[in-house]
Amino acid sequence: MTTTLTSTVALDEEGERLDTYLASLDEVPQSRSQIKRSIARGDVLLNGAQPSKSGVRLRAGDRVTYRPPAPATTALLPQDIPLTILHEDAHLIVLDKPPGLVVHPAPGHPDGTLVNAILHHCPDLRDGAGGSIRPGIVHRLDKDTSGVMVVCKTPAAHAHLADQFADHSIDRRYLALVSNARHLDERGHFETGHARHPNLRKRFTGRVDSQRRAITHFRIRERFADGSALVACTLETGRTHQIRMHFSEVSSPVLSDALYGTRASETHRIGRHALHAELLGFDHPDPAQGRVSFRALPPADFMDALESLRALTSST
Repeated sequence: MTTTLTSTVALDEEGERLDTYLASLDEVPQSRSQIKRSIARGDVLLNGAQPSKSGVRLRAGDRVTYRPPAPATTALLPQDIPLTILHEDAHLIVLDKPPGLVVHPAPGHPDGTLVNAILHHCPDLRDGAGGSIRPGIVHRLDKDTSGVMVVCKTPAAHAHLADQFADHSIDRRYLALVSNARHLDERGHFETGHARHPNLRKRFTGRVDSQRRAITHFRIRERFADGSALVACTLETGRTHQIRMHFSEVSSPVLSDALYGTRASETHRIGRHALHAELLGFDHPDPAQGRVSFRALPPADFMDALESLRALTSST
């Protein structure tokens, strides 16, 4: 069964074409041309009614409902992709996602994803928790973010974890290498709005007046001679690109972040943004297990970049 998406148009999105708006949403796994066909089939509603055309202009407060077609079966074939499993029981799998691995099939990534790997490891998930598009997936990490993820094996576990993500009771700590950090205090936090950037559609911004909040607490763990720093970030909310957005908007972008960074941040390039999900904690679906927490060390590329910064500092 496919999952229906409902989205409300924000003030800064007013005037966008309907098809462009849907294509910009991370939750919509289709290209703009595919979305146009979906609109023509009646798979999209605008304020409860079928829109007259795909190019209709949106107004703030408009409610867009989208029911995507079922993905091609080839996108969800089990594939023998190695997984680093930190914990597994009858309810869930906790794993250490490597950088470069896409979480679920989407345009440009029809297979070779974490979902394909999970289906090989746990075939019963195909028609279970999370629906047929993203079986078992209750949260995700960006393709180039490494670290701890949880995948649910049963609908009950999925609902239990989804509630915790929704009410922000999950413990999430990330490690980031950020540039231009001399002006950052040893501890601090960001509390901003969160919305798509009005001009750069792949990016998000906190510089908006929005009820959708993004809150990141940070602590500097280590400073380096070039002004960069190793930072531990604890999420109070879990918005898309939250850490990358927050540090970029105080002119301290995550190292090697091609989307939010600048050339000045590429000194110690590691081939992807230097962000790692170090810790994940939550109430286990089995009450007898109580609160559980899992950690993963940063992968080799992150540690190589960290050691190069330490070497630079020790030589000055």
